Amino acid sequence: MSCPDPKGAPIHLENLTITYQRHPAVHHVTGSFEAGSLTAIIGPNGAGKSTLIKALTGTMAASEGRIDRAGMSASRYGYLPQAAEVDRSFPLSVFDTVAMGDWHRLGVFGGMKRQDVARALDALDKVGLGGFEQRRISELSSGQFQRVLFARLLLQDAPVILLDEPFNAIDERTTRDLLALIRHWHEHGRTVIAVLHDMSQVRQCFPQTLLMAREAIAWGATEDVLQEHNLRRANMMEESWREDAHTCAVHEEART
Repeated sequence: MSCPDPKGAPIHLENLTITYQRHPAVHHVTGSFEAGSLTAIIGPNGAGKSTLIKALTGTMAASEGRIDRAGMSASRYGYLPQAAEVDRSFPLSVFDTVAMGDWHRLGVFGGMKRQDVARALDALDKVGLGGFEQRRISELSSGQFQRVLFARLLLQDAPVILLDEPFNAIDERTTRDLLALIRHWHEHGRTVIAVLHDMSQVRQCFPQTLLMAREAIAWGATEDVLQEHNLRRANMMEESWREDAHTCAVHEEART
């Protein structure tokens, strides 16, 4: 897989707070994703992981603090949302879905030339889907569709790649192949940030980790972040906010 010179970009968070449905989902997070780093974001359910990813893409605004993208527009970032957020009922072909990765270069109304078509087909070959270009995305398995989305990211050739739970509900072979692509991006200087749940994947494949429980519990080298006391603190905070939510619901019910 050929790749141009490294061009990953840093992202710095300064006292970042993000509110979702009038409640703070991310609290006063400060830290940096260094250029060319490979970072897993982990934490219990409701910890603000996906909210943070959406803020990095620019689709959610900060309530307090800021995101410093080192002068780069978030529109240049590659983003893979959770599978549940993608509507596969739309009658798109595999090729058309992958070709969307080239919009930033071709423009909204730009036509694809022969070399552009070749690049899209090459991206499909690299994810093991050569010959699938005319299939409808609604016909694909979960693993095949995830390969299509990774092919689109390959074509986009973004300096920063954001992945929200990229391995949920897909088979082991697809996970292995896509992890190899992530390593490839990292080796060629991309900044890659992924929300994950599998601790063995995090330990084996991601040198940096951000552990969240609405706030940053720990952020740094994975072996340091995944210490038992950090994981225990994150779980305790999850229990605390669940108890608070239950108490609020009881009080609300009592008032009605």
